[in-house]
Amino acid sequence: MRKFLAFSMILFFVGLTLFGYVNPDYRNPVINVVNATADAVVKIDVEKTVSTSVDPFMEEFFKRFFGEQQNPFGTERKQTSLGSGFLFDSEGHILTNEHVVHGAETIKVTMFSGRTYDAEYIGGDSEMDIAIIKINHENGSDFPYLEFGDSDNLQIGQVAIAIGNPLGFQHTVTTGVVSATEREIPKPDNSGYYTNLIQTDAAINPGNSGGPLLNIHGEVIGINTAIVNPMSGTNLGFAIPINDVNLFIEDLIKYGKLQKPQIGVKIMNIDENTKEALNLDSTEGAIVVEVTPGSPADKAGIKPQDIILEFLGEEVKNKEQLASMIRRQEIGKTATIKIDRNGEILELEVELLPPEEQNEIEDKSLAPKEITDEKTSELLGISVSELTEALRREYKIASNVKGVFISDVDTASLAYRMGLRRGAVLLSINRQDISSTADFQEIVSKLKKGQSVALYVYIPGEGSLMLSYPLQ
Repeated sequence: MRKFLAFSMILFFVGLTLFGYVNPDYRNPVINVVNATADAVVKIDVEKTVSTSVDPFMEEFFKRFFGEQQNPFGTERKQTSLGSGFLFDSEGHILTNEHVVHGAETIKVTMFSGRTYDAEYIGGDSEMDIAIIKINHENGSDFPYLEFGDSDNLQIGQVAIAIGNPLGFQHTVTTGVVSATEREIPKPDNSGYYTNLIQTDAAINPGNSGGPLLNIHGEVIGINTAIVNPMSGTNLGFAIPINDVNLFIEDLIKYGKLQKPQIGVKIMNIDENTKEALNLDSTEGAIVVEVTPGSPADKAGIKPQDIILEFLGEEVKNKEQLASMIRRQEIGKTATIKIDRNGEILELEVELLPPEEQNEIEDKSLAPKEITDEKTSELLGISVSELTEALRREYKIASNVKGVFISDVDTASLAYRMGLRRGAVLLSINRQDISSTADFQEIVSKLKKGQSVALYVYIPGEGSLMLSYPLQ
């Protein structure tokens, strides 16, 4: 027995010795990346004053889990939050998320060394969720900074490294891979969608926002911006591609905002009801509900109710993707757009220009208020009348808006639940133009219960949109 134990101990120590020499000269390349880049990644602390009506118990909850310092007894409170960022030039310019620094009264930047600086807000954009802040070195020496990689040619499965300050744990490093590209997710405040995002399984948590997503060469391939609710999924983080960001860095530094190209249209997504009402093959594309007079779209011949199918040869899936495709182009470029106009496929050339202020068209009519020739459709849940000059003046409806006046909406109807109210103008039904109550009567007489209908309407002060719902 003693011999057996002695023999076992010898094998054990021999095993330890052999194990210690496995890959003796190996060095994980992530270590090299971290050593080369950590000095340029910063922690950002923000303080601002916000109004609140939140219950004190909920405020305490947010304070514990999100680090907000709040006054639960007043209508205003000081709120502190944190995020991440990184230097991208030697002069002290730092990239981060707009939601990290939006509305900030003070911005403090902490370096890897622990040194802190007061930062100045240079500019940002809420739609893209990018911002630039700047710090100044007292002795004028250069700051360490990160180089940009190429986010247009990412490979699924390639190494991704995130550095940031999750939950206040400064300079935390996590690794994973690029899980997917061109992802689309809703923004937390439901104000729209993030589009064309990089998805990664490198752990990203609150506080990582604004930090860099790096490749194995230590180059920035994205700005970490969003996570999925942990109750819904784990290891799902998203970053804005650095190539998209790089297009606008010069604008943010020079103008404080993005000079994004535009074509002058208001667009909406196509839902199942709209698809059925307009007899479309799919819900892909973006439907034009308004064209700004004198805009590039207007000059190119794009009309309301056209459906944009392709932009520069790439299929358009929805309005968010189209907006993202347009803003990534250079101002002054001419783009080919493929549209569906009542079943006819057209290709138009449109110039991409910077946004311009549009003068609101005013109606100077002094005609008396009146409702004339009112017609009602119980199936639609609305009543309409002729659009008189008096109604135009009362409801501030421009003279170039053609249709019938919606004089009443049944409060029990789907139209009412979708937000339609008296004062709107009905422009068309199922892409059939309406210029009089007679047109309205003729079109609604052919509608039947069970089918879907698409109402193209103009709402004073808000513009045009399309409401689609099943007839009951």
